[in-house]
Amino acid sequence: MKRIVLTGGGTAGHVTPNIALLPALTKEGFDVHYIGSYDGIERKLIEDLGIPYYGISSGKLRRYFDPKNFSDPFKVIKGMFEANSLLKKLKPDVVFSKGGFVTVPVVLAAKRRGIPAIIHESDMTPGLANKLCIPSAKKVCANFPETVKYLPEGKAILTGTPIRQELFSGNKLAGLDFCGFTANKPVILVIGGSTGSVVVNEAVRGVLPTLLKQYQVIHLCGKDKADPKFNNLPGYIQFEYIKKELSDLLDAADIVISRAGANAICELLALRKPHILIPLSAASSRGDQILNAESFERQGFSYVVKEEALTSDSLLEAVHSVYNNRTAYIDAMSKSNLNNSIDTIMKIIKDTAL
Repeated sequence: MKRIVLTGGGTAGHVTPNIALLPALTKEGFDVHYIGSYDGIERKLIEDLGIPYYGISSGKLRRYFDPKNFSDPFKVIKGMFEANSLLKKLKPDVVFSKGGFVTVPVVLAAKRRGIPAIIHESDMTPGLANKLCIPSAKKVCANFPETVKYLPEGKAILTGTPIRQELFSGNKLAGLDFCGFTANKPVILVIGGSTGSVVVNEAVRGVLPTLLKQYQVIHLCGKDKADPKFNNLPGYIQFEYIKKELSDLLDAADIVISRAGANAICELLALRKPHILIPLSAASSRGDQILNAESFERQGFSYVVKEEALTSDSLLEAVHSVYNNRTAYIDAMSKSNLNNSIDTIMKIIKDTAL
């Protein structure tokens, strides 16, 4: 039996593609183990699936000044020793890394121990963690055709992103029933990312009186970001986080408002869901979501509202435009070549494993 160590964490986007691979890995007979941070979001997501989980020290590497820049390198060094010890004990045949700073010690330790590592880069341009890992990787999977030019020749493979298969088995009526909604009024699903977005939350709540005249709204607002003022508002329901029922809620949605994280938008593409993207601004990120959104906009998949241009009027205009033109968006997405990548990635894993 081949053994694989999966790693990735910090946000759900660095975990869900790994989760999407689990059924295929199990089918192929892999013994799966997971290395993440001590208490990151990945720990509960993975432990709930019964996968052996090992936490290591993880520090964030920043491009800007922060007092933690003086202490976090020591966390990374500690994580290196812990990752090396774990890989020595587990003796995996291959490591698959989905990104996030917790992966840096794991990938570097894998190279030190002669274990081949595969990296998956979801965004248009590699993030800092993956940039540090790429020299130590055997192969690098890319999500966008434009990304290949940023990667070393001979390592890059265009794969797309793994999509959780359970998302394709949603039941619209079950989703409507779960929310207490009617089938006679269109539904908007709002997704602000795994930790939620204050900007998106406030923008949506600010136009609820107008939206609820024509639509029903399911709002995934993020941990500790539910607002009790809006409880029991007819046609509106909010959840901090949804796991099991997400496929039903997606199937119930006529349009989706979302941040532009790569995994989220690839799921919307795979599901052919008309959507509005509000990418994280360049002022508070490295701009990867903006590049992701622009690529999807160019291909006719998405309506994009820049965070700096987000107002009540621009949001309402976007909602009405996407809903009224939803058939055109579905047609464009149906012609996409960015298909589910599980089979492609599984072949890479099997070919790379020692």
